[in-house]
Amino acid sequence: MSGADDQPPRTSRRRRALGAEERELWEHVTRSVRRLRPEPPAATPPEPSFPELMGEETTKAAPVLAAPSKPALPPRPPGPPPLAPLEPKLRRRLSRGAEVDARLDLHGLTQAAAHHRLGAFLRSAQGQGLALVLVITGKGGAGNGGLSPLFGEGERGVLRRLVPQWLAEPALRGIVVGFETASRGHGGEGALYVRLRRVREVRR
Repeated sequence: MSGADDQPPRTSRRRRALGAEERELWEHVTRSVRRLRPEPPAATPPEPSFPELMGEETTKAAPVLAAPSKPALPPRPPGPPPLAPLEPKLRRRLSRGAEVDARLDLHGLTQAAAHHRLGAFLRSAQGQGLALVLVITGKGGAGNGGLSPLFGEGERGVLRRLVPQWLAEPALRGIVVGFETASRGHGGEGALYVRLRRVREVRR
């Protein structure tokens, strides 16, 4: 019966050092070997932002507030109707001697009195349903200037110049349709034909 002493003693294996020719052959073999799966490239870290480089903490951008809308402007009221000239047919009738519906003579009045009298006369004529009136201003420039002593010195033909301006004022545009210099039979350049707007036209 053989015992444990009959087994041959184990010998420790030691790696043998490669010789110069063997080392050269091994390096030649390893150089020709390629990897089946190339290693993934190392991920490059993101570049730090400017605040991080300066050692500052980034802050959220403040929300942009919309500019407050401007309130809508109220619509403008309609302007006064434009002045219109007399119709050619009516003009021919007047030049042939047709009469007007009413007359107003402003001779001898101051500017303030003439302006007040003109407005009152036109409103009354419109209320009566009249269509065409004659306003006499005087030509001026003759004798003492065609003016009453109530006017200041040096004023010549003041009413002749001012009455057309008054007739074109917005306050009278609801009454006056248009005006023109009268024909010779009604005073020529010293008077004006004034055509009035009918009341039903104003109420539209």
